[in-house]
Amino acid sequence: MSIKEIAKMSGASVATVSRVLNHPDYVCRDKSLQNRIWEAARELDYIPNHAAQQLKRGRLEQEAHNQVDVFLTRFQTLEEDIFFKELYEILRETLLRRNCVLHRLLTLPDMISRSKNISRVHPSDKEPDGLVMLGKCPPELLPFLKKQYQNLVGIDRNPTSFDYDEVFCDGSLAAEMAMDYLISLGHKRIAYIGDCSYEARYIGYYQSLMAHKLPLDYSNVYPTSQTRQEGQQMMNIILGKDDRPTAVFCANDSTALGVLDALKARRRKGYLPSIISIDNIREAETATPMLTTINIPKREMAHHAVSLLLDRIAGGHRENVRVEMQGRLIVRDSCSYCAQ
Repeated sequence: MSIKEIAKMSGASVATVSRVLNHPDYVCRDKSLQNRIWEAARELDYIPNHAAQQLKRGRLEQEAHNQVDVFLTRFQTLEEDIFFKELYEILRETLLRRNCVLHRLLTLPDMISRSKNISRVHPSDKEPDGLVMLGKCPPELLPFLKKQYQNLVGIDRNPTSFDYDEVFCDGSLAAEMAMDYLISLGHKRIAYIGDCSYEARYIGYYQSLMAHKLPLDYSNVYPTSQTRQEGQQMMNIILGKDDRPTAVFCANDSTALGVLDALKARRRKGYLPSIISIDNIREAETATPMLTTINIPKREMAHHAVSLLLDRIAGGHRENVRVEMQGRLIVRDSCSYCAQ
């Protein structure tokens, strides 16, 4: 399929389509346009042609056009977790640039349905070369996935004990990094908003408190499923209290953006807590105030995951590989020294 057809489908110029698809360092100012271009390329099974560039450099490395499925392990849509939505967009670009065809995006209900109706699955549906899992795979689905796909790789904020290749950025270490920064600013009464059920970021929260000999006050812990709406709801509860924390650590940026929404809607005279979170989604940089967060290196994680998957498909390795990425503190405007 030609670039002209993608341009027609996406409403972009041929020049813009060419830059987006064939120049890895090009950044399109209009993110919605860039997404339409990649979606059109996926629908048309477009494969970027790097052969001419490679011949210019004196080498020609033609990779097979592998078909790859992507499994969104925890959610029914990408809109439910912006971190994974952005990670998926980067992964989609990475696959196409490595001459791979993104076959399907499958959600948890899709996989559950397929596992229950395996006898009805058409043989042609059993043949993608690999599967990339975004998030932690439900353990009950793993036997089915390993039967359907010979080559698996996972991308997540935390490692698992499962039997497949994975790329991760340890959520507990990212949480400790966020907490250590708040504590360095003099904060001692720090609230946590996020998942508390075997969640690495919650573990990092209380491990940092213990390391600094600060008490774990359960009245400052607010369990949620880490959505923007719940972040706003929990912050409204905090604003209604007399003894409020001086800082709030949110398990992800979506929750933190909800906290900022609540603070804008219900101002309390003399009360402006420091807010920090994890992920570094795009909106964190445009929020008011701009959000201090721990960057999870999505682009690098997608790159290593695709490299691992293609190496396994080619028979380059058999033993399971874990690649751990490092989070990084991004200091912006939402944190300040404790006034108390």
